[in-house]
Amino acid sequence: MYIRIVHKKLVTVKILLFPFAVIYGFIVWFRNRMFDHGFLKSKEFNIPIISVGNITVGGTGKTPHVEYLVKLLYNTHKISVLSRGYKRTEKGIIEATEASTGYQIGDEPKQIKQKFPDASVIVSGNRVKAINKIIAGKIGNTPDVIILDDAFQHRYVQPGLSILLMDFNRPIYDDHIMPYGRLRESASEQSRANIVIITKAPATIKPIERRIIYKNLNLYPYQTLLFSYLKYGELIPLLPELKKITLNICKENDFAVLLLTGIANPAPLKEYLENYCSQIFELQYPDHYRYAPKDLVKITNQFSNIEADNKIIITTEKDAVRLRDVDNIEENMLPIYYIPIEIGFIDDKEHEFDKKVTSYIYTNRKKSGLNHSTL
Repeated sequence: MYIRIVHKKLVTVKILLFPFAVIYGFIVWFRNRMFDHGFLKSKEFNIPIISVGNITVGGTGKTPHVEYLVKLLYNTHKISVLSRGYKRTEKGIIEATEASTGYQIGDEPKQIKQKFPDASVIVSGNRVKAINKIIAGKIGNTPDVIILDDAFQHRYVQPGLSILLMDFNRPIYDDHIMPYGRLRESASEQSRANIVIITKAPATIKPIERRIIYKNLNLYPYQTLLFSYLKYGELIPLLPELKKITLNICKENDFAVLLLTGIANPAPLKEYLENYCSQIFELQYPDHYRYAPKDLVKITNQFSNIEADNKIIITTEKDAVRLRDVDNIEENMLPIYYIPIEIGFIDDKEHEFDKKVTSYIYTNRKKSGLNHSTL
């Protein structure tokens, strides 16, 4: 009875949201047509620009895919990563430093800067203005390639290579325009992408499943479809004073875990940890949640209530960036560990993806007259 009532309420809410979705969908459609017909201008730049983005609201794995690109090009190119710095407190165009906090520049740019200190990481809401400053040498490292993070809808910049990410568990062809659904714009706008990557796919995905997705997406001949999956690393202590623990140690010693997350979809991480941990208790916060000292009290209390001889707190890499910025986190000494993630490509398609990226950069550097001896 209760389930039927909840379902009925959800259906009612969805029906009420539908008119707003129609209005929002028309506004987005009209904006895209203004760009398509030149009434709004997409600026092209004389430098290779790679855009990584999505159509849906919520996590599709943008950060590990951006990090894959940075890692691919890190030793052979001067790179600038340009992000809007979601939920940052500092305004304007800012170059990240290793001393920058996640609050100042956003947790994702902070994470990238920590991993790749020699890469230039810039945050700005005005991508055109920021790129002009980057090219002019007024900010950053005068790069030979710019990576735009979360920029599929930012059409004021015309990227030379557009990579569109879609969550395997939330196919866009079964979704609707927000707020009725989760789409930022119509699924047909996928036509702007050069490479479409289905993210968070099972590493053992069957060929028939891939064919169904390919058929439903109905891509154009110029578009490449790839499938990526998440690769989890080993536990890393949030604070250097904590002893090192591996997931195998957790499994062998029957560890209980408090899974602490402030991301869009923690389900894949929980599913992975179930292979190693006997009990998993969850404490979820909203995506990009900004932790405060009061949250440490709640985390401590919930952790203390877990009755187990061996127990730790596990969080995500993004959450770790934000937790480090909390006052007195060192004094708290909670046993918090985070799991870094990378991506891999199904059927060892890394080489195909890598070649498309490097070939694009090589060709466009030749056209622009930039030095390409490192390629």
